[in-house]
Amino acid sequence: MKILSKYFTTLFLLTVILPFVACNDTDDGNFVQPITLYEKIKGDWKTTSVKQIDEIAKANSQSPSEMTLTNLFDFSTFSIKLNVDTDNQPTTYEIGGKSPALFPTTGFWSLDYPFPNTDGASTILILYSDAAKTNKTGELSITATPGAAQVLELKFTRKTKGTAFVSYVYNLSPNNE
Repeated sequence: MKILSKYFTTLFLLTVILPFVACNDTDDGNFVQPITLYEKIKGDWKTTSVKQIDEIAKANSQSPSEMTLTNLFDFSTFSIKLNVDTDNQPTTYEIGGKSPALFPTTGFWSLDYPFPNTDGASTILILYSDAAKTNKTGELSITATPGAAQVLELKFTRKTKGTAFVSYVYNLSPNNE
């Protein structure tokens, strides 16, 4: 009987007291928006290196399939400025330097998705000629984003009838001039 009494007393205390212990609110702090790729890639970027990739030779395992262009055709002067508004939403872009213009040198930009893709696919930086972003003029794949290393890598691919034949990979670092 004594054991049964202790059992009911313990059960009573658990059912009466335990629900009130779980009623405390946890302060998780204030909600902040998640960091987007816009915040990571905005700003002024200058060339570290540029290479040209022969996509057809690469697909057929022929060599050489790459050629460094950094010190040729003034590619070492290439820079890109990706502007955002006060809410870190993309606005305009500007290309600087004397390198060959492989894509429009001014316009507007956005990303196909503002966060890193969970499947590891490259994010696409889309170039537009108008502020409404209805007239697409080009696409660049973002193959490396700034993180621990302040490196932005953009890949511009030329295609004919849906088949890639040449790509240009721009390895960029922040332009702190």
